[in-house]
Amino acid sequence: MDSTRQNKISRLIQKELSDILLKLAKESRGIMVSVSIVRVSPDLGIAKAYLSVFPSEKGDEVVNHLNENIKAIRFDLGNRVRHQLRVIPEIRFYLDDSLDYIENIDKLLKE
Repeated sequence: MDSTRQNKISRLIQKELSDILLKLAKESRGIMVSVSIVRVSPDLGIAKAYLSVFPSEKGDEVVNHLNENIKAIRFDLGNRVRHQLRVIPEIRFYLDDSLDYIENIDKLLKE
């Protein structure tokens, strides 16, 4: 069970990461990236960001690219939330495949 503080920080990081990724997505045309959910560890040291990527075939490529550039993204995040957080958590990006899972179940039910 997450505390109120964890929930507030999760929402703050999700909002700011969405803005950062929107700026990066403008540079790479044809790919949409959205932050589905952010989960923060109880000590507020690690933030796991789950990304939804369209088209889904490029999901692994996008997540790997973001994980390679994680220091620059964390620096940008730190500049945006420096007045709200004392310590900027380490960010880890993961692919959120829940939409693909739902689509697969719908396809199976229609058969």
